[in-house]
Amino acid sequence: MKQLFLSWGVFLVLLFAFTSCNGQTKGDLTKEKVSKSKVVSNKRPKLIKTQGSHEGDNVNCSLQDRAGNLWFGTTGEGIYKYDGKSFTQFTVKNGLKSNQVHCILEDKKGRIWIGTARGAYFYNGKTFVEFQITLPKNPPSNRRNVFNIIQDRSGQLWFATVNGVYVYDGKSFKPFVVNEGGKGFLSQKNNVEYILEDNAGNIWFGGRGNKGVFRYDGQSITNLQLRNYNDFLPALQGNDHWAWPVLQDKNGNIWFCNWNGVYRYDGHSFTTFTKKDGLASNTVARIMEDKNGYLWFGCGAENNEICRYDGKSFTCFMIANGPRQKGIWSLLEDKTGNLWIGTRNTSLYRYDGTTFVNFSER
Repeated sequence: MKQLFLSWGVFLVLLFAFTSCNGQTKGDLTKEKVSKSKVVSNKRPKLIKTQGSHEGDNVNCSLQDRAGNLWFGTTGEGIYKYDGKSFTQFTVKNGLKSNQVHCILEDKKGRIWIGTARGAYFYNGKTFVEFQITLPKNPPSNRRNVFNIIQDRSGQLWFATVNGVYVYDGKSFKPFVVNEGGKGFLSQKNNVEYILEDNAGNIWFGGRGNKGVFRYDGQSITNLQLRNYNDFLPALQGNDHWAWPVLQDKNGNIWFCNWNGVYRYDGHSFTTFTKKDGLASNTVARIMEDKNGYLWFGCGAENNEICRYDGKSFTCFMIANGPRQKGIWSLLEDKTGNLWIGTRNTSLYRYDGTTFVNFSER
């Protein structure tokens, strides 16, 4: 464990060229498409792949709604809804324009919001509604990625897109821009993939290609950076100085992750955790806190393990699956305490504290 200074650097060259969005556009909630779902049911329910996705695709995000249904978004197979008995699959055939799903959110009205590579949608229980947002197409892929959606305490929806951050207040949809004398945060120029609201109402932003993370207190932006990790961890390669703000734990600490480990921010300084501290891998894509206050980390790249942190040490568990399924991209604890784990090769597992059960085709 090492205490780090506030300084970050840039690791990845962005795959997307950002285009500025000027003016204010309207959120149109009128375009509906009827969902004709595909039900997949076996003796043991299985998440069956029907869209020809490849080994590099994954179960990317997950949610349990207020009715108890489990939702799993994938990067090549659309969305699956699990009611405890069978899986229902929703794809481009059901109204979505892309089978690549980045995020799922249930809002205060019970609508299920879905961020995809071709825009945002919500599911009202019967139909998919395309949320009409005007985002410039991003050449050469022409994608309109919506990476993350959150609803803040006031009810506003925040969208992290390939073309910046946008806010929807229930009536209008407009870009989020804070520009302090030309030196502030311009969301269209900062790649944002994750948004988090903390207990104090601050909004945190983070994404690959940024110098650190950003905190918005309602008036101004503060850029928090870490010193170059390689100054302290020479064994690590690369310049992963961006970070995703993933959660705030029960003690008020904010946790971030990237390809060099995980980071805990106590409001004053950052503490980093890596393989040297007991993590199975320095590559961490997901963090979750369970009902007992344990933190779980989804590791990837070199192995396929989840690690539990009790505040003092890490305990890691290997998922019994094949070498082609390395990389954990989704963690969810359901209402009964089971842990659902999404991995590469669009694979899904349930962990009851003792055994891992495979809910995907071999």
